[in-house]
Amino acid sequence: MAKVLTVYYSRKGENYFGGSIRSIEKGNTERIAEYIQKAAGGDLFEIETVREYAKDYHACTEEAMAEKKSNARPALKKLPESIDEYDVIFLGYPNWWGTAPMAVFTFLDAFDFSGKKIFPFCTNEGSGLGTSERDIQKECPDAVVGKGLSVRGSKAASSEGAAAAWALQSLKQEEKK
Repeated sequence: MAKVLTVYYSRKGENYFGGSIRSIEKGNTERIAEYIQKAAGGDLFEIETVREYAKDYHACTEEAMAEKKSNARPALKKLPESIDEYDVIFLGYPNWWGTAPMAVFTFLDAFDFSGKKIFPFCTNEGSGLGTSERDIQKECPDAVVGKGLSVRGSKAASSEGAAAAWALQSLKQEEKK
């Protein structure tokens, strides 16, 4: 049986919901991560940056764009001691400018993912996974990046069934190997 770690970066506060900005207490990606962890078991880890992004949604998107353009690696508050014991990593994030936030790449850079299976999941309002699957594979060339899951952020609260089914199907694929 595979040992599972669900890792995610999520934004609380102002978020884009199908044409408008709403403030939410729990981030959309955090919800999906919790659904996945509930279905697949294993451990849960939240990626948190040392410097918080702007509370204003539009200012945050500008910060995210500047980080992407400079290929930044924002400092994280903490990291797991090791990921050696894990076989499967569910990796979640919002789609920021067509890929994962740069903080996710800070996390990926911190460990050796050789031989690990990474299943990405992403919240967005219609832009899907963007190039994030390819970008993660490029960052972790010795890992296997499985088929990702895209969830509309505005539908995250009602997506437990879909997230759980995807996670369990991903684990079944892993067990067959």
